Amino acid sequence: MSKQFWKGSTLLAPVPAALVTCGTPDKPNVLTIGWTGITCTRPPMTYISVRPERYSHDIIMNSGEFVINLTTSAMCRETDFCGVKSGRDIDKFAVCGLHTAPAKMVSVPIIEECPVSLECKVTESKLLGSHTMFLAEIVGIDVDERYIDSKGKLNLQQCGLMAFAHGEYFALGRKTGDFGFSVRKKKKHRKS
Repeated sequence: MSKQFWKGSTLLAPVPAALVTCGTPDKPNVLTIGWTGITCTRPPMTYISVRPERYSHDIIMNSGEFVINLTTSAMCRETDFCGVKSGRDIDKFAVCGLHTAPAKMVSVPIIEECPVSLECKVTESKLLGSHTMFLAEIVGIDVDERYIDSKGKLNLQQCGLMAFAHGEYFALGRKTGDFGFSVRKKKKHRKS
């Protein structure tokens, strides 16, 4: 197999195509973020990276709160729109037909249409060049009850989540395994 070498860039994919809410219930804003992930388990920590010139940047900087709302492939058009239009100019919720609901642990609203919303409180912000990274603790998670089975397990495969990879959106496919399945010992059946 032969490979080409390219200069360093942001080609790490796929990533969530998340709708990040900020602001207040009276004046909410939403922007699309692809640059997010988990940084720690205990405490549960995440980050988002936002350009300082974006309308949401100062809102998040001043409030210290945001919500990461995971999107579905059915929300592709709305997700893209919220990434290319500014809340300075329009009400993206109204234009996209998105609905807010109160969060439990932060003053920022969640998006009702999203199956999973991570409520976050900023612990640190750092200007890294073109973007400010907001490091945050995940203080609560709101999950649509339609995707929780009778045992209380979240069935992400049914959510129809969407990912972003190098300028394109993708519907996530079928489940191919569980964490640790490659080393899990098979259960021995007891003879009666």
